[in-house]
Amino acid sequence: MKWLIASDIHGSAHWCDLLMKAFRSENADRLILLGDLLYHGPRNDLPLRYDPKAVIAMLNGLSDRILAVRGNCEAEVDQMVLKFPVLADYALLPIGDRLVFITHGHLFNEGNLPPIKDGDILLHGHTHIAACIDHGSFLYMNPGSVSIPKPGQRHSYMTLQDGLFKWKDLEKDNSTYLDFKV
Repeated sequence: MKWLIASDIHGSAHWCDLLMKAFRSENADRLILLGDLLYHGPRNDLPLRYDPKAVIAMLNGLSDRILAVRGNCEAEVDQMVLKFPVLADYALLPIGDRLVFITHGHLFNEGNLPPIKDGDILLHGHTHIAACIDHGSFLYMNPGSVSIPKPGQRHSYMTLQDGLFKWKDLEKDNSTYLDFKV
């Protein structure tokens, strides 16, 4: 099974459209969304083509293929318009003998670890910075931000297939710029 993993769309119809095209071109089976789907929040500038209603329509078109966790910009009203659950603080995904703890990053992160054991993976967005860091006792991974990457970062997402994580650039024809095998 192939998963596409993305975070921090922040209501950008432009970047969400590119993400939907990437999902199709990757021939992914499922889409993991790490929160902050519809709103930009008070700290961020409006992203390109800010249009939460268009993002809702795009994401709802894949509702049966999405696993999403709540970001710090999600609210109960978002659940009223989205056809897939978005209010869980975390999800768990087994990969072989490892467990991937999936969350947004505002509650659980490198500085406030969830209950994970040695060898597990902490996967979150929130920082808008792509990352793959081996902390010895756990791996930390972040796909970066689809719509509002920090300076020097790419508009990015990740894929996971057969234990191989790949970080991809939405602006450069979904080219891989980092991979990591677990």
